[in-house]
Order: sequence, then structure tokens, then C-alpha cells
Amino acid sequence: MPFTVVLDTCVIYPAHLRDTLLRQAERGLYRALWSNDILDELHRNLVEDGFNAHSVDRLLTEMRRAFPDAEIGGYRSLIDGLTCDPKDRHVLAAAVRADAAAIVTFNIRDFPAMSVDPFEIDVIDPDTFLLDQLDLAPSVVIEELRQQAAANKREPKTLSGLLDALARAGAPSFADEVRRRVV
Repeated sequence: MPFTVVLDTCVIYPAHLRDTLLRQAERGLYRALWSNDILDELHRNLVEDGFNAHSVDRLLTEMRRAFPDAEIGGYRSLIDGLTCDPKDRHVLAAAVRADAAAIVTFNIRDFPAMSVDPFEIDVIDPDTFLLDQLDLAPSVVIEELRQQAAANKREPKTLSGLLDALARAGAPSFADEVRRRVV
């Protein structure tokens, strides 16, 4: 069974980072999970930042179609008993319900050890998570990055440009390590 992680809204908000994470899940490197609350938050944030609501709806529909078993339900009753940051309790509750191994998020401080340790859930930033994926399956990760860049209709259309975009999106160490390995 693949390593199971809940992707927090903040790591699926940046388009290139979202694409990288989801492509690796499609390749079976890990199992990506989210909740309806996470996708609702993504929708709200994208629309508030000026993205067309219809385009965001299509994005979420496509995510659900590509990952039909990714959406976690039945976690709301757990929320009130959790001790992490109140705005992120729905994320931890979903991870607990799904028996996830980790939460991938930029909001590490919102999940103090005392709030996640009882559930044996790791909280990992996307840079570290992607570095781990690269160590576990370097040829698969690098090939998928090449395919991702080639599939882009707009910039970045090269691996180098994609790595620049991923570094700006919060995965600078991962981008540097990929560059080191492909030179």
C-alpha cells in the first residue's frame, strides 16, 4: 500500500506545485487525499484571488475525476476533540479518519507535535516531501517533471523553468536537488 498523505489547501493552491504533487500521486509514488473542506477552501481562495469561478470548478471536477478515492468523509465529528490550530482541525480530522501517515502543508506550526503525535501522523512541508519522493524514486520523479514541463501550454515549458516555478512555490531545496541530479 502506498504512503498516504493529506494535502493541505496551501500546497495545492500554487498551480505548478499542485501539478507536481498530483502527477507523482498518479504515478503511484504515494496516495493523495483531501477533504471536501480542503477543496472548498481551495475554491474560495482561488476565486478570491481573481481566478474565474467556472475554471476553478473545472479544476476541482478534474481533480475528483482523476483521484476518485482521494476525498475523505466522516471526519467532522473528530474536529472538536483536536488540539491543533482551530482553522486546521478539519485537516487533522481528515488525516485521522483516513489513517494517513502524513499531512503535507506549509503550516507546520499549526500542527504542534502534541496535537499529531497521538495519531502517529507526520507533518511535512512540501519541499521535504518532494525531496523524499526524489530519493525514493529519482528516475520516476525526474521523468515526470520533464513530462510536466513539456505538457504546459504556457511557461514554464522547460524543466529549468518548471524548477524555478517550484522554487518560488515553496520547494527550493527540491528544485536545487533535481538540478544537481540532471546536470
